[in-house]
Amino acid sequence: MQLTGIHHLTAITANARENLRFYTEVLGLRLVKKTVNQDDTSAYHLFYADRQATPGTDLTFFDWPVGREGRGTHSIARTGLRVAGAGTLAWWKARFTELGVTAGDIAEIDGRASLDFEDGEGQRFRLIDDGGPAPAHPWERSPVPARHQIKGLGPVVLSVPDLTNTALVLVHVMNMAEQRSYVSPDGIGEVHVFSMGQGGPAAELHVAVQPDLPVARQGAGGVHHVAFRTPDVEAMHKWTERLQEFRLPSSGEVERYYFRSLYFREPNGILFEIATDGPGFTADEPLETLGESLALPPFLEPKRAQIEANLKPLM
Repeated sequence: MQLTGIHHLTAITANARENLRFYTEVLGLRLVKKTVNQDDTSAYHLFYADRQATPGTDLTFFDWPVGREGRGTHSIARTGLRVAGAGTLAWWKARFTELGVTAGDIAEIDGRASLDFEDGEGQRFRLIDDGGPAPAHPWERSPVPARHQIKGLGPVVLSVPDLTNTALVLVHVMNMAEQRSYVSPDGIGEVHVFSMGQGGPAAELHVAVQPDLPVARQGAGGVHHVAFRTPDVEAMHKWTERLQEFRLPSSGEVERYYFRSLYFREPNGILFEIATDGPGFTADEPLETLGESLALPPFLEPKRAQIEANLKPLM
């Protein structure tokens, strides 16, 4: 029983309009679903991905009127975004310089050419040359040339003060394999690499051990949770049973309409989700027009007028 990689990552913004501009016009991602937080319908839930809205490419945001994140440990510290080739990293470095995006220099981290950058709210990312081919599903209306577009998520970096119990859950509950460790040149310290399924950057979790940092305070520019891929509902049932066997508290299975979810916290308090690959975002919209209208799952559709009245325009 194996997780197959990173499914999506959900972060927090306090400015949905600027968020939409940055991720579509600067990063060139496609808005594939414009919906609301199903547990707080006053907030947008925006999903950005590749053209096909492929699982593993989804970067999502809750729009909440909160202050900035207080950085620290017990948190998701940086999100990897995969691209193809060192030339693509050089292209992005030049683009960030031209557009005034906060970015570092291209460096080798864990054997891969990497480029760290932040959005306007301080959300931390790392572009990574994953050694693979050009994007399989480029978005033809992106301002970014097809060969330089972001391919998907991974790896994701966690920060914990102590590795012991987190590693026990990753290896013995979630069936990840601890592959290696490295010292990051950006000053983050010792980082341990855990892989899922067949491994590779799209299926890696990097855990930095940082006992001297304060506890993070969640807010705009921070990450809410990371989700891992499981193929279908049958596999999800097995993961639900497995968490019960280990007496690990969870949400139980939650029907999100576009996928089914299972939430739980690892021992340092970081929120994890297991999510099914399907049915996907074309469940209620054609592929060609994804993200162009406010989409609501069937159980929220009767409240559409009320929900729309409480949302600020994105354009």
